[in-house]
Amino acid sequence: MQGKVVSSADAVSVIRDGDTVCISGFVGVGTPDELLIALEERFLATGHPRDLTLVFAAAPGDGKDRGLNRLAHDGLVRRAIGGHWSLVQKLATMAVENRIEAYNLPLGVVSQLYREIAGAKPGMLSKVGLRTFVDPRQQGGRINACSTEKLVELQVIDGEEWLFYRCFPIHVALLRATTADLRGNATMEREALKLDATSAAMAAHNSDGVVIVQVERVALPGSLMPKRVLIPGPLVDCVVVARPENHAQTYATPYSHAFSGELRVPMDKLPTMPLDARKVIARRAALELPVGGVVNLGIGMPEGVASVAAEEGMLEHVTLTAEPGVIGGMPQGGLDFGAALNPEAILQQSLQFDFYDGGGLDMACLGMAEVDRKGNVNVSKFGPRFVGAGGFINISQNAARLVLAGTFTAGGLETVIEDGALRIVREGRVRKFVAEVEQITYSGELAVETGQPVIYVTERCVFTVSAEGLRLIEIAPGVDLERDILAHMDFEPAIDTVAPMDPRLFLTEPMGLRDQLLDPPIEERIAFDDAGRLLVNLRGYAVRRQCDIDAIVARVEGLCNDSGRKVDMIAWYDGFSVDPALDGAYSDMMARMEKTYYRSSTRFTRNPFARARFGAELAKRELTMQLRRDAILTWAS
Repeated sequence: MQGKVVSSADAVSVIRDGDTVCISGFVGVGTPDELLIALEERFLATGHPRDLTLVFAAAPGDGKDRGLNRLAHDGLVRRAIGGHWSLVQKLATMAVENRIEAYNLPLGVVSQLYREIAGAKPGMLSKVGLRTFVDPRQQGGRINACSTEKLVELQVIDGEEWLFYRCFPIHVALLRATTADLRGNATMEREALKLDATSAAMAAHNSDGVVIVQVERVALPGSLMPKRVLIPGPLVDCVVVARPENHAQTYATPYSHAFSGELRVPMDKLPTMPLDARKVIARRAALELPVGGVVNLGIGMPEGVASVAAEEGMLEHVTLTAEPGVIGGMPQGGLDFGAALNPEAILQQSLQFDFYDGGGLDMACLGMAEVDRKGNVNVSKFGPRFVGAGGFINISQNAARLVLAGTFTAGGLETVIEDGALRIVREGRVRKFVAEVEQITYSGELAVETGQPVIYVTERCVFTVSAEGLRLIEIAPGVDLERDILAHMDFEPAIDTVAPMDPRLFLTEPMGLRDQLLDPPIEERIAFDDAGRLLVNLRGYAVRRQCDIDAIVARVEGLCNDSGRKVDMIAWYDGFSVDPALDGAYSDMMARMEKTYYRSSTRFTRNPFARARFGAELAKRELTMQLRRDAILTWAS
């Protein structure tokens, strides 16, 4: 033994019967396979340790044999508390078969609980999970009959409902990093994610537990840059050097500099998606992208939105994120999920969920498996198949705008897109729009109560939710309402005015989304709506010369003079910019329009600095206005 470096067998030999063990990993990113292999080998050889409680935020596994799937042995595990179970199916099977106690808590909650455990707190209050299966009025996150302990409680504080998630000690933390020195200081320079390495190590250390870190390589003490150390040596009890095959960056990619942020790769040569149902859905979701906004893309069907955004030249005008901590760049899918090409920042996972839970997302696009008449969504459990919620509950409840994406039916669905229309060749065997979902992962009723905008996007139609329940709002060309939609639903949605889905979704060439959002002519940017309100779309508009201001003035004056009355004006400013030399002229123009033409005015932008600046400039001119962030323009020219 040199310093804290030991063999994997020696490291796991300290794990005792009945210990609570937390394991890092998001799919294959950060998953300590060398340690998991050694733990499995010890159990198979000796029958110990037994009756472990496993704690994990995301599913550290590949859906087959790697990751936590290695520990799915009767006797080895007594209880599992996890956020996402999809890729640890061997454990999930044990849970469904009542062979282990099993709990599914929101991924973000598990991630944040490490921090609370480290601080010796009794638990954590959160609204995440209310009115879902995590709510103790439903299942309390329990997966099966043998799981009887209450890990979640309902509390009312100042008249508001909260969920209280209980803390518990962590006896062992199995973590992964890139480099450790002989004193145990660990850095993560070649990892695609930071995950919860720091807080999980603190949680175990402060629970008088053991912290074991798997690394690629060992360095001499004092040779690591202090700012790069994410797991300080005093928290680390031992270090294990992994074999290369057990320390790939992801389960799909041995190593990519573009995942770890060491360099950036060209994005203009990335392959585009073929025109099929999946691309239609991704394109329709991409129409909702907020210029200048922050977006989360979920696993599965939503992954295609990143590809469409790249094809449409929108990646530089929207910030895409993924829940384990990547901000910016292009989030990846499949067994690379969680990583991103060319990320602008990589945060710790708990911090990303702090941002999400507090309302930082302008939009989220997530998958949907079952939807019922109330707009409730199930993505977590289907008969004997248990997937888990992952970050779905955190993200769906707190995003300013939600797009739920998935095919209309499943199990053998075949479609063809020809001549700008959708033709259903063979219908799927499984209905996804059911009378009542098996498990509530997203509450449509809560969305209606909170006023959250949400749409449900399929390849053949689009729904929204209202107090009357699910409402049909768009139908694809070539689709018959009775034959292709209503005949394959267990309920009839509300139907009023139904619009055709955008025909560009069904064409081979790009949609021209960037030009539509950022460069429409001024005549399309400023117009009256059916209610007689003046809508001013300045998303992405750049005021570089006086003539740019003059164009706005001419259009507003022409429309308002023709109307012969003062009007209610609503403007959108996301992505708007003005040359500093023209600040005064633009503010003077706004004030003149206010006094001359507007009966009321409301301006929307997610940029707090822009709201403060507009407010200050108009206050100088003895004017006030509504300056808000909570709206996203859906513009139809």
